[in-house]
Amino acid sequence: MVQAITPVMMMFFSVLLPARMDYAPTQPIDITVSAKRQVMLLLTDFSGKTLGVTPAQAFNAEQSFDLRDPFPILNTPGTYILYALPPGQKLTHFVGTPLVVDVREDNRPGAPAGPAIIHVDPLCFALLKTAQGTMTVAFYYDAAPHTVRNFIQLGRRRFYDGLTFHRIVPDYIIQGGDPRGDGRGGPGYQIDAEFNSRPHLEGVLSMARATDPNEQAGALPRSDFANSAGSQFFICLNYDKTRALNGRYTAFGQVVDGLPIIHTLAAVPIADPQTGRPAVPPVIQQISIVPVTKDENPYASLLNLNDADTVPVDRPPTTIPTTQPQDQELIRKIEEGTGHRSGTTTQPTPSQGSAQ
Repeated sequence: MVQAITPVMMMFFSVLLPARMDYAPTQPIDITVSAKRQVMLLLTDFSGKTLGVTPAQAFNAEQSFDLRDPFPILNTPGTYILYALPPGQKLTHFVGTPLVVDVREDNRPGAPAGPAIIHVDPLCFALLKTAQGTMTVAFYYDAAPHTVRNFIQLGRRRFYDGLTFHRIVPDYIIQGGDPRGDGRGGPGYQIDAEFNSRPHLEGVLSMARATDPNEQAGALPRSDFANSAGSQFFICLNYDKTRALNGRYTAFGQVVDGLPIIHTLAAVPIADPQTGRPAVPPVIQQISIVPVTKDENPYASLLNLNDADTVPVDRPPTTIPTTQPQDQELIRKIEEGTGHRSGTTTQPTPSQGSAQ
């Protein structure tokens, strides 16, 4: 379904204005440059590698065009970021809010090759405010796009404001986002899993879901359990303990500022160690969704942005961490439907009840 840009959504766009947020693969990706002067457009992948024409192509103020014309690579599935910057300026001096262009393919068996849908969103981050401090969260748009969109939508609707971290397992995870506060609540719907190669490092956000009893023997979760997430999420505390979650839970973002805060939250008194119920559950005062600007850009280090060149050249692989070789092998097996992790973890899983 094509989604038009509402007046509320306009606040998240500035210099680069898409005609809509969802495009069919046969439709032009119409973009308007809303600027007072000429700008240059640069397209990168999610590792920060520049794609398309070099030097960057100039566009006049109020000019509208099909984004595929200067960037035909957008006919290829992938996750891209579009920047506008004044002529002669470096990439870190971009103007307005960059756009995330997610060219999605249909991975169902028998589906035709090529793009199935194109999503265009402003590049955003989240501020997670608690009494203990505020954390800055950057999203993995490339690894878990549907999960990121769901979290951003809930944040914009202020769904999380006033909810709690209802479950804390010291040195493992803190879990929140349940409107019931007992681990059984959700937004009234479920989303599909997007298990990916992002490791569950300290500070990584991932989606809680129902636990499949078969997982006790090391099997991967069956689809009914894998696709049971909704609004509950957890933040990892110690990778030595959370490594076992790789490939089994949808990692979708990471805390890039405020890591000490999650450990402060994890240190509150626990009333019931068996369930992880805190004596006084810490409150999520607010989750704000904020558009990226050159002055507020938590992705700068994740996407390898620097001031070395006006048009960045090829650079080393992204600094966003990926899994170790043994975990990458598990991801491959998951994609093939044959994955099985030998042994069991001694940690309780980040689960939620069946009620949504």
